[in-house]
This record gives sequence, structure tokens and C-alpha cells, in this order.
Amino acid sequence: MRWCPSPILHLVRCMLVRSCTRKARSRLPLCFRERWAYFKLLSRSLYFNSLTDSDVVFDSAFEPVFWSVDYVTRWFGLVFVCLVVILTSCVVIIAYAVLLPMILRTYSTGWIVWHICYGHWNLIMIAFHYYKAAKTSPGHPPTVKSDIRFVSVCKKCILPKPARTHHCGICNRCILKMDHHCPWLNNCVGHFNHRYFFSFCLFMTMGCVYCSISGRNLFLDAYNTLERIKHMDLEKPGVPVTGIGALIGLLPSGQTKYQTPAPSYTFMDKVFNKCIIFLWVLTSTVGVSLGALTCWHAHLISRGETSIEKHINFNETLRYASRGQIFKNPFNYGRLNNWKIFLGVERRSHWVTRVLLPSEHRPYGDGLKWDIYTCKRDLIPV
Repeated sequence: MRWCPSPILHLVRCMLVRSCTRKARSRLPLCFRERWAYFKLLSRSLYFNSLTDSDVVFDSAFEPVFWSVDYVTRWFGLVFVCLVVILTSCVVIIAYAVLLPMILRTYSTGWIVWHICYGHWNLIMIAFHYYKAAKTSPGHPPTVKSDIRFVSVCKKCILPKPARTHHCGICNRCILKMDHHCPWLNNCVGHFNHRYFFSFCLFMTMGCVYCSISGRNLFLDAYNTLERIKHMDLEKPGVPVTGIGALIGLLPSGQTKYQTPAPSYTFMDKVFNKCIIFLWVLTSTVGVSLGALTCWHAHLISRGETSIEKHINFNETLRYASRGQIFKNPFNYGRLNNWKIFLGVERRSHWVTRVLLPSEHRPYGDGLKWDIYTCKRDLIPV
């Protein structure tokens, strides 16, 4: 039974060697094989378990796009901050160099006091809240072992996430009570700087609306003046005089053209009017766009939500409705209490000292636990 012809063994051995050689020759380079294996793994992950839904498929398909946007935003954050500083400085310089001297010459004493007091108060509030929003850390969950309750584990940080905590792909960290990443601040808006961000948006909108309304008549006058200057520049510098005009002595001997008078405007007049137009167009545009954003955030604060939680709560509402149930936001303590908690108002005097004046007070809580507001009554008797 052990007997086997040697030619047959040799034939089988040759076939095995040849087949292995063909497989080795047909293999792709290592880099292509690795990418193909990654693509197969990514494809299998889309239907790996029953928890896969449209959001998971969308995130997986657009992951390169999200990565590119995060990368560009991370590197251009400083450019956006410089742009905010430059544009705001231009408005302030125009207000001091162009508008203030005119106000002191033409306005009454009461209006001069109003414009100086309100303008400087608004400028201080804008500068203070922008600096604090950009420099204050939004808050991060602890990276060491602790007894803090968490609701999930971040799939990117591989760390426990407390309630209302989300991962920022630009900062590459988890943010407490994350609202969004603001490129104009080059910082995330979270638990500890959310109030600074909203106050900056509010006072910047108020300043832009103030400049737009108070400078409307100046803008119209400047625009009309520039139009007249443009028509004057298009006119010919001289009118030829021929025929009998030269015989009756309209022109001195040897002159063939009647010169028009010198223009009644100077270069500084054109600069003055262009500065007013630039100021009005910039403040009006920013006032409309930033005002809409401020109203949106005010609506979210009234409901006790962030921008991310608005999307989550909407999906939860639909999911509960499909079961015949009603979803209730656990962080909504009533419209007035939501504003008091957000602004840190504990007494009536805080509406002035903490809202209308610069204040560095910290928000309620540490951003890790959200079960401290169990009472639904007003924090301040009304």
C-alpha cells in the first residue's frame, strides 16, 4: 500500500511548485493589498451589526470630506481670528478718525454724550467677550480614572463621555456641553465659554445695528457725493472755442480752449465718503447675518439645548413618537430658568453686574454632572 510510482510523485510535486509560483507572480504590491484590505473592512463594517443606520453609513461615506474640512479649519482658524480683529479695528478707526470729529462739530451736547457713552460701552463688551470666548477652555472630561457617571464611550478618544459631551474633530478632543466649533474664535464653544460666545454675538450685533441705523443718512450723503464726483471726473477739462468766439476776445491771444474751473473736492473728501460707505456696508451685512445667528442661539438657550442637542432631540422625538410616546428634554428647566442658569443670574443685581457689565463668573456646575437642578421653581422670585 505504501508503494507509489516515482514518476507520479514527481509530476505532483512539479504541479504544486508551478501553481505556487503563479500565485506569487499574480500578487499585487503590498500597498495595494493593504488598501484593498482596508476597503473590504470598511465595507463589512457598514453591515456588521443591527445597530447600523443611515447616520453610520453617511459618516463612513463622507469621512474623507469631514477630515479635509477639519484639517482646513484647524489651520485657517488663526486667519479667521486675524480677520475679525482687522475688520473690527477698521470700524473703530473710522469711527474715531472720521465720524467722531464730525459728531463733535455738528451734534448737540445730549447726542454727543449718548454716542460716546453707548459706543464705548458696546466696544468694551465686544472686546471683552471675544477675548474670553477665544481664550477660555470650553472644558474637557477627565482622562484619568474617576467615579463620574458617563453615558457612552467616545469612539475616537476611547474615553468615557459624560452627558452632553461630544467629540470635536478639529480640536481632536471631547468637549463638555459642546455646541459647535467656531472658526472665528479658533476654539470650541462648550460649557465654560458658551456664555462668552453668545454675549459676543449679541453685543456685536447691537453694535452693527447701532452703526447701521445712526449712519444711514451719512451713507446716503456719501453715496450721492461720490456719484457727483464721478460725473465731474467724466467731464472734459476744456471746451474748444472757434469761429467768432476767438474774435470777440473770449480767450487770451494764443489760447484755443476755455478751461473749466478746478474741482470743488479734494482727495480727502473722496476718502472720507468711501470710509463712510465701507463702514455702513460692513456693519449692515454683519448685523443681518450675525443677528440671525444670535436669534437662533437665543432660541436654543430658551429650550435648554445646544446646536448638537437640537439635532439629537429631534431624532429622539421622532423615535418616541413612533412608539406612541412623548420625548422630553431632561435639561430643559423652563424658559426663564434656562436663561438664569445660562447667564449665571442668582440675584436681581446680577442682571446688571453679570449681564450688562463684563464679568468672569463661572457657569453653574462643572459640566460633568447635570442632576443639580432638580427643582423646577424659579431661582429668583418673580
